[in-house]
Amino acid sequence: MELVQLETENGQSTTEDGVTNADKEDGDVKEYNITNVVKEGSEKADASQFELLKVLGQGSFGKVFLVRKVTPPDANQLYAMKVLKKATLKVRDRVRTKMERDILADVNHPFVVKLHYAFQTEGKLYLILDFLRGGDLFTRLSKEVMFTEEDVKFYLAELALGLDHLHSLGIIYRDLKPENILLDEEGHIKLTDFGLCKEAIDHEKKAYSFCGTVEYMAPEVVNRQGHTHSADWWSFGVLMFEMLTGALPFQGKDRKETMNLILKARLGMPQFLSAEAQSLLRALFKRNPSNRLADGAEEIKRHGFFATIDWNKLFRKELKPPFRPAVARPDDTFYFDSEFTSRTPKDSPGVPPSAGAHQLFRGFSFVASTMLEEDGSVEPPQPPPHPNLLFSDGYVLKEDIGMGSFSVCKRCIHKATNTEYAVKVIDKTSTDPSEEIDILLRYGQHPNIITLKDVYDNGKQVFLVTELMRGGELLDRILKQKFFSEREASAVLHTITKTVEYLHSQGVVHRDLKPSNILYVDESGNPESIRICDFGFAKQLRANNGLLMTPCYTANFVAPEVLKRQGYDEGCDIWSLGVLLYTMLAGFTPFANGPEDTPNEILNRIGNGHFSLNGGNWDTVSDAAKV
Repeated sequence: MELVQLETENGQSTTEDGVTNADKEDGDVKEYNITNVVKEGSEKADASQFELLKVLGQGSFGKVFLVRKVTPPDANQLYAMKVLKKATLKVRDRVRTKMERDILADVNHPFVVKLHYAFQTEGKLYLILDFLRGGDLFTRLSKEVMFTEEDVKFYLAELALGLDHLHSLGIIYRDLKPENILLDEEGHIKLTDFGLCKEAIDHEKKAYSFCGTVEYMAPEVVNRQGHTHSADWWSFGVLMFEMLTGALPFQGKDRKETMNLILKARLGMPQFLSAEAQSLLRALFKRNPSNRLADGAEEIKRHGFFATIDWNKLFRKELKPPFRPAVARPDDTFYFDSEFTSRTPKDSPGVPPSAGAHQLFRGFSFVASTMLEEDGSVEPPQPPPHPNLLFSDGYVLKEDIGMGSFSVCKRCIHKATNTEYAVKVIDKTSTDPSEEIDILLRYGQHPNIITLKDVYDNGKQVFLVTELMRGGELLDRILKQKFFSEREASAVLHTITKTVEYLHSQGVVHRDLKPSNILYVDESGNPESIRICDFGFAKQLRANNGLLMTPCYTANFVAPEVLKRQGYDEGCDIWSLGVLLYTMLAGFTPFANGPEDTPNEILNRIGNGHFSLNGGNWDTVSDAAKV
């Protein structure tokens, strides 16, 4: 963790070379060398133990890489490796003794990014950190999802615990910002103090500037009066206000006006907020820091806004997050800037820093959102799939294994590993695959939903690489066996129904459940090897403004017409389950008698509810199954 951006505990502000104002006055400066940090159970690390996979970010501070550990005991584990050009940090000699040890190694908390290794060469400091794939919470998800006050409460509670832990180590942020709050793949937050914002790298036209924003800074930070950890609780309030209202509390037309608003403006409290939310915001927005939550996190926990939070369960991650981000494989870099991920990863030699050459740490948060376009507008969530690579660079196409209305499914082989996969090739001129991709990324980790391995886009076609379903379609198995026994059909239907129930609970409707879209991952015939596939017609529950809705939002605020439409779509899935059961038990579909049936004849039978439960295999089926 880059303590050069943090404040000393006595509230003195630091300058760009990492020296406090008080240090400059009395010259009482001590060099604090970051010593080696070694993960428990591991040996001392060095750069040779990490394979460089991709560049995640770059700035004047150095680079951030996605790396894979190549030596035991954590071989194949993915990390983010931050390579800094500055190996020495300065802190005041009078900081209390707990700061004398390497506090980086002490940061061990479920809601704080973990440092696993630290080592240095003559000119560089290497930090090996958690690699997080879920994107940042506020600048992406708050513009993608309809959050309720209950949802916001969950994220703020996790943030409060993480912030309190850092305060206990003497770490003060000074300008806690949205990009410092990241999501893991389950939807829990991870707090990081790598507040490095995205900026262009153009040595000819643009100079590097510190990208910190004043909107989240406390008044005492803005006017450089010196401050303590209470400044972070002001920033906490800014984040809370932004999540609840979608706007910043203090924002002028330029930096100077914003600073004046922070120092002097009276804040209008939105009346649609609950009384508890307004009360907490008023407690956080006290301009006199001595009046602002004197007990810090303990006072936060006692506040009525968090009355429904079980803090012990929250700490143990036993409370379910409101939303799960769309992530797939462990090494996915969908939320990183393609400007960097397309580069060849290379760690250049470091030059030892001169005595006064402390550079600002500038560049990029190591999980950057791709949701924001250059003009700041927001697009619907879709991953930027390998924009500079062709599918043929990584895979060899083989024979067709399935056909759809707007797609063809083929077998393919991954060149690097010689592993077989399936690839669904979608014609983008005929259909928009973004919803299908988003659903597979978000829910493909479910054991009975097909797993998305990779995505490529050549402009005209999208290639969705998935696990290969070696066991074939449920339809083929029905045709081969003629029909299923009740025991077999019951086991299959149980697995499919539980999976559909999970999708519906997340606001997802499949809308195309049929035997040809239900496949087996292997030839065992075990119901647990079933995967629901082809989400081309699937939909996620969205509000009228196009934003996704959390279960809490759906239950409390969704419009009746939206609920009616969702209920209709869910009903279609339930109807399809009935057709599946009938087909498994009878060996044929309930409303189509043969290939000579016309679509109108089939539709008429469906409309009239005419189907037979007599004759053939139905004579051996129990009344319970028929009912």
